[in-house]
Amino acid sequence: MYITPEGKEIFVVDGHTHFWDGSPENQRNIHGKQFIDCFYAYHTALSPEDQLWEKTKFEKYSADDLYRDLFVDGPDDVAIVQSTYLRDFYKNGFNTIERNHSAAEKYPDRFIVNGAFDPRDGEKALEYIHYMKETYDIQGVKLYTAEWNGDSKGWKLNDPAAYKCFELCDKLGIKNIHVHKGPTIIPLNKDAFDVHDVDYAATDFQNLNWIIEHCGQPRIDDFCWIAVQENNVYGGLAVVLPFIHSRPRYFGEMIAELLFWVGEDNLLFGSDYAIWTPRWLVEKFWAYEIPEDIAKERGVELTPEIKEKILGLNAAALYNIDVGAKKAAFASSPLTVAAE
Repeated sequence: MYITPEGKEIFVVDGHTHFWDGSPENQRNIHGKQFIDCFYAYHTALSPEDQLWEKTKFEKYSADDLYRDLFVDGPDDVAIVQSTYLRDFYKNGFNTIERNHSAAEKYPDRFIVNGAFDPRDGEKALEYIHYMKETYDIQGVKLYTAEWNGDSKGWKLNDPAAYKCFELCDKLGIKNIHVHKGPTIIPLNKDAFDVHDVDYAATDFQNLNWIIEHCGQPRIDDFCWIAVQENNVYGGLAVVLPFIHSRPRYFGEMIAELLFWVGEDNLLFGSDYAIWTPRWLVEKFWAYEIPEDIAKERGVELTPEIKEKILGLNAAALYNIDVGAKKAAFASSPLTVAAE
């Protein structure tokens, strides 16, 4: 729970977190090292100096670290853990549903674990979607269209094999489709994260919610022109938010564009933990005011009511979280770290 300087309680749903293992022991090849090194470069370039981690902790942190940083020292009430496998780079996968579920089991009621699939696996992908629903009752998935798979270095949301997977997701009630469409990570290809395929999938699968993580950066304009036409398209603000510290005016331009085109009801907070921890992001976001000239030109505002929607209420609606019930349950259950 985040308590504002004015004393208001804000329910926070962190829509984009991870529990990864990027350690040298898990790296399958040089690409595993390149990937986690690139993440760490984003961490060091965009974090406040007092929020920097040692590289060894960044590569592999514990479930207790995750819980403490999000809920004890951090302001999150609920965190959505996104799965990313990258088995071509990591022996045991980077951030699998099994690893994520192990943290969620340790701290029930705080985590929502999303799955992942790769349509290039054909029938095995469909079988795996069934397995994730039956075993973990997932509400959503995280997709990485630039992930390598053997000789293939990417796929598109409107590929025929992907459509079969989306049809099954719709049938099984897996409604929230999170898609990484943002900055590239070495050695993945930037073009494989292009946003144009979102337009096809969102139109053809109206029953699914398309949460476009990172809002298409560095293609925010393209993303906005798609999202304004598709009311089932949402913008995940992970990676957009850290610029609030390093380049606040640039952040103002981005958030103003997103408010103008995508709207206050379709934007979701995400820390991208452990690239960044949520407390400083939430505090800076709550205090932030869009520069007057930028706000005036777009005709937008960032009021406390809008910030409250973005920080938690919008995601709560997508994931059927009863905010009042959660607040009451958490109030009667003090935060503790299991190891302690």
